[in-house]
Parts: sequence; structure tokens; C-alpha cells
Amino acid sequence: MGTVVGNVWATRKEDDLSGLKFLFIQPERPDGSSVEPPFIAVDRIGAGFGDKVIVTRGSAAANMTGLTKLPIDALVVGIIDSIDVEKKEVNGRG
Repeated sequence: MGTVVGNVWATRKEDDLSGLKFLFIQPERPDGSSVEPPFIAVDRIGAGFGDKVIVTRGSAAANMTGLTKLPIDALVVGIIDSIDVEKKEVNGRG
């Protein structure tokens, strides 16, 4: 998961990518801390700046249409409404 931190505009791109929106995603842990540098993901669901999103990467992203394998590595698959993570305390006693 991550946060949308920017947009990418490309007037010239592969024909199969026409009409797709590109976003910069900052990967994050549930507490909001960064995990790795931002990357570019395709968005077809309408995420925008500041949205927390769920992203799939690799072959699942490239096969988003099921018909043609697209030249993409990351795809926004959901916009997060809320996050609820159970916190467990760890102490030296087992």
C-alpha cells in the first residue's frame, strides 16, 4: 500500500497505454512510514493526490485486461478508506 504523491503526464507512450493515468506512489507501512522510494503505477479507478491506495505489482499488473499483456509493473487496485491494525506488545517474557 502507499500514498499518491504525484502525477505523471506522458503525451507520447505505447499505443496500448493510451487513456491510462500514471501516478507516483510512495510505498508505506500501516503506520505511514516509508518503505522504499516512490514508483509509477497505472491508475484506472480515479485515485488522486494524497489518497492511500492498494497497489499490485509484477505480472498481475501487466495482465490487468486479461487480453493483452501491457508493459506496466504496477497497478492501483483500490483506494483505502480506513486502516485498522492490531498492535501487539512484545516483552521479554514468552
